[in-house]
Amino acid sequence: MDRLLGLETEYGILIEGVDVTDLVDAARALVQSYAGLSAQPWDYRDEDPLRDARGWRAPTLAVNPKDEVYEKPARKHLSASEDHADRVLPNGARFYHDHGHPEYSTPECRSLRDLIAHDRAGERIVWATAQAYAQKAGRAVSIFKNNIDYHGMSFGCHENYLVSRALPFERLIAGLIPFLVTRILFAGAGRVGGEDGWVDFQLSQRADFFTELCSVDTLDRRPLINSRDEPHADERLYRRLHVICGDANLSEYATALKVGTTALVIATLEAGYGPPGTLKDPIETLRKLSRDQTYRWLIELEEEGTISALDVQRVYLKAAQELFRHRDAETDWLLNEWEAVLDDLETDPMRCADRLDWAAKRHLLQTFLESEKLSWRDEIVRSLDLEYHALDPNRSLFYELQSQGVMRRVVTESEIERAMREPPHDTRAYIRGLCVQKFSSAICALNWGRITLSQNGQDFTLDLRALVDGRVGALAHSLARASTPRELWGIIQETLPTKG
Repeated sequence: MDRLLGLETEYGILIEGVDVTDLVDAARALVQSYAGLSAQPWDYRDEDPLRDARGWRAPTLAVNPKDEVYEKPARKHLSASEDHADRVLPNGARFYHDHGHPEYSTPECRSLRDLIAHDRAGERIVWATAQAYAQKAGRAVSIFKNNIDYHGMSFGCHENYLVSRALPFERLIAGLIPFLVTRILFAGAGRVGGEDGWVDFQLSQRADFFTELCSVDTLDRRPLINSRDEPHADERLYRRLHVICGDANLSEYATALKVGTTALVIATLEAGYGPPGTLKDPIETLRKLSRDQTYRWLIELEEEGTISALDVQRVYLKAAQELFRHRDAETDWLLNEWEAVLDDLETDPMRCADRLDWAAKRHLLQTFLESEKLSWRDEIVRSLDLEYHALDPNRSLFYELQSQGVMRRVVTESEIERAMREPPHDTRAYIRGLCVQKFSSAICALNWGRITLSQNGQDFTLDLRALVDGRVGALAHSLARASTPRELWGIIQETLPTKG
């Protein structure tokens, strides 16, 4: 995709005998049950949650009042690293606790196949860790890759894209909003009911929870795009676009389409293209699209008049086709599938039940309702909605569909298994994973952009913020031969000069 990509997924948890108000401690203990090789502490020096990409500092972050109900104060003061129970894994990923949820951040990837493989690897690592915790605690644990807890709270699946800072942030946001609002047609995970008034079925689990277009907040007054300015790269050249309005997808295809099309739209904006128009009320439009039971998906424009959300998507698709057709095999696959899914959604959305989470879930639940003569309001239907997202392969409705060959795959089992062990070989995550594999005892601190290692009382800081293109792949063999932290540092200094 010619840019760094990454996903951060907060997982829902239910623990036998643990009240929702005690989940923070339990979720932290769950992450601490990770039994594999890992490194810590996480280096928080480069994180500044109040720095806004629009050119100012926020005075404070909004806090959801419900957090005070569900999150008891810690029994003792914990450092940020202790609270998050950070674990950096040999595959370059970060596994940690965040507000009562185990969270898994994939390593940086440059291809959709790598990203999907690492996202699926995260599911398996989280599930295996949950089983280890359950055995140690003597309690049954359920893990869900979803976005709602049925207590009025939502948790996220956040997307990260490296973007050129030459594109003004305001133009980036204006160009993305119509796309992000309308992409729920293929990126939504689906849900029964709603947070504000009943609806039988929605396209998106997250649509009811947003109130802002853009802000630094994530816990309350949620925006579609988080404007926190933390590039984790050379800030003179790049910014990190942090999209937080997406659903957590189990379908590999839906994840690939969600991330891949967004990356292409960013590239069209960087090339000077603009949006097809301005939505009259983007937040309300998102809610209406999610709740539209007719599947006509008409939206209002600021310039007056209505347009189909599918046609908004087609404008973005046409621009991407003009610019990037035949760039590479992955891009051609993405362009073809983007067009095909829009055509199928227009003809009959249920044609997409083999690819899209919301359509697969809707078809499954509708079939069950008709066979059992039930209504959407019956409690068992919401229970089945939740079971679609279970990570336990023995109870997950999604995994049952996948095992039957109903859901289209993007990656192979061997690719997922490799991603559980190894980082991508063409991004800076390779260096991070290599350090965990070979020099974990020498690691003093690490984050996305830096790793500090110690050897014989001397510290060596690997500054990886410049390594955002494909150059790491050419270094992989040399880096793998390094036998000491100093030797690794020397290879990087010699080949790609950085600050020591």
